[in-house]
Amino acid sequence: MTKQKTISWLLLKLTMVFFGIALFVPLIGAKTSSTQNPITAQTAVKAVDFLNSIGVNSAISKRGESLDKTIELMRYTGIRWIRAGYEGDIPEADFIILHKETGVRFSYGLLSGGTDIKRLLAGARKLDAVGALLAFEGSNEPNNWGFKYKGTEGGKNLTWLPVAQLQKDLYAAVKSDETLKKYPVWDVCENGAQTDNVGLQFLNIPKGAGTVMPDGTKYADFATCHNYFSHPSHPGLYDNQTWNAADPGPLCKVDGLYGNYGKTWRGKHQGYTENELLTLPRVTTETGVTLTDEITEEKQARLYLNLYLSQFKRNWSYTAVYLLRDRVDEAGNQTFGFYKPDYSPRKSAIYLHNLTTILADKPLKFSTGKLAFQIIDQPETVHALLLQKSNGRFELVIWGEKAKGAEEVEIKLNKTYPLVNVYDPTKGTEAVQVLKNISSIKLTTSDHPFVIEI
Repeated sequence: MTKQKTISWLLLKLTMVFFGIALFVPLIGAKTSSTQNPITAQTAVKAVDFLNSIGVNSAISKRGESLDKTIELMRYTGIRWIRAGYEGDIPEADFIILHKETGVRFSYGLLSGGTDIKRLLAGARKLDAVGALLAFEGSNEPNNWGFKYKGTEGGKNLTWLPVAQLQKDLYAAVKSDETLKKYPVWDVCENGAQTDNVGLQFLNIPKGAGTVMPDGTKYADFATCHNYFSHPSHPGLYDNQTWNAADPGPLCKVDGLYGNYGKTWRGKHQGYTENELLTLPRVTTETGVTLTDEITEEKQARLYLNLYLSQFKRNWSYTAVYLLRDRVDEAGNQTFGFYKPDYSPRKSAIYLHNLTTILADKPLKFSTGKLAFQIIDQPETVHALLLQKSNGRFELVIWGEKAKGAEEVEIKLNKTYPLVNVYDPTKGTEAVQVLKNISSIKLTTSDHPFVIEI
């Protein structure tokens, strides 16, 4: 080899070594995927708080319903509250009996076309006296059920000033009552349909909002929606169906929070910003789906489980499904209910019973702890809610929201646990897996929840 070639060869080797080091050094310092995404501890929510969010619409003892059967149904399903009001003239004694027999509480509202605030408060005081009152609610869907207030017709395609004035007066009446002022006032629902800009897209009209009603007008403590997860604006089945309906922002494809409190869907009146909507107190007083060729009884049941979980995870304090039992005094498709007209249970009632039984706990005072876990490469259609019971056990709820198909997921824990039970509420109330000395769990998720007890 000539001297020149020797020098060239040495230069080449030095170059290769240099770049090799340059390439190797980052590899030495590179973090593994587990280091990049450490298993972090999350604070649990009380299981009882989630259970308390589960509600339903029911006429209790009217419209062909039986008080005795309603008591039986509420005990079985584990539903904690009922959306009701003075509409339909349900005897106040029936509310009290139902509460004493089941512990169920009631949101008490003006409902469809009601304007008698004095009557509403009188009934509410009787519920308060036995601990049965949960909240007040304003008018039900004034876009469908208009009314006259203080001599002026409002709602529907007319001015919404009477709607706004009624809600303002309801709020003021509750908050000036020494007995009742401790209860929250839930807003009018479907305020996204307001014609004139009366400011119902706000709980409290801010300064400079430019609304017909004056700045500082107070309407409610909680936003109220009927965010049905199957809606004419987005019909059929699709991935993340209930998760999307619970989305507080403009990505929601149905009649959700944004279209009623962000930018109203009818008049495009500006309300809260997207960031403000994230923390806006909110409830759902109607949601659900009827049976179709596509949405079978099985699919409906799984969607209802996902619904309650998605709503709670996305900061909806209370959620009521429409209905407990199918209506028998209305025409059309009345298959929303957990129960058929003859009171036989649909799968939705059975699956909800299973879930509330698995998560059942006593309402004791305790501070929740933390659990470190991670869903490896978490798919967009898989969600988690960490709950804890008063006995210290964690209940990690993992649910899938795929319209079709399934996905394998692995949940990694930060240490080895001696005993882990896995429950599937679509199968029953007993554990479907009993795992010992494990630090990870593998699940096949599709369209319903699992409960991992640790």
